[in-house]
Amino acid sequence: MDKLQKIIDYQFKDDSLLQQATTHGSYVADLHKNYERLEFLGDRVLGLCVSKMLYKLFPEEEEGKLSQRYVGLVCKETVSAVALELGFDKYIVVANEEIRTNENVMCDVCEAIIGAIFIDGGYDEAVKFVRAHWRGLIDRNIEPPKDAKTTLQETAHLKSLGNPVYALVSREGSEHEPIFHMSVRLSNLPVQTGSGKNKKLAEQEAAAKMLSVIGGKHGK
Repeated sequence: MDKLQKIIDYQFKDDSLLQQATTHGSYVADLHKNYERLEFLGDRVLGLCVSKMLYKLFPEEEEGKLSQRYVGLVCKETVSAVALELGFDKYIVVANEEIRTNENVMCDVCEAIIGAIFIDGGYDEAVKFVRAHWRGLIDRNIEPPKDAKTTLQETAHLKSLGNPVYALVSREGSEHEPIFHMSVRLSNLPVQTGSGKNKKLAEQEAAAKMLSVIGGKHGK
């Protein structure tokens, strides 16, 4: 754990929190010994930190553009990429090695570590970590990236495919940790589905998959 603490540039007072944050449920089912509860907390802390950064950095932007930036910065692809860049995959305790580099797992572990930092060191330490690894991502995008749903709508119009139609497929998990599965229909193309912690995120994933089908790109 000493090497990991150097990577994240934070020394834990309670090392067990970091151990918990890097332990997958496949290895330990006990909720107080795996990362699930810390991931729940860290997800919210990350959201608050990123929101505050965007609010201060872009004082002239309207809510819609701030939201576009926010979605791109807290989506699983971005969070897991940060985790992989920091090498968190080397420290995850799993029962099955195939789980280690799973995108969802990488995202969850990163959020769990943020949650652990928040509990151990407080909000300011959590902000310090997020700022260190997300500020560069913000600086790279001078213009707000278009989210997948917006790009799909525009691409569908250009290709005369009509309007995308989204629908709830199913919901699973607990009240505190729900997972939504949403579908998107477009013309006579195969239906695409996405999953997320809320309906909007699930729709974004479904839209991104539909874009890959019709040859569109988002995030530019």
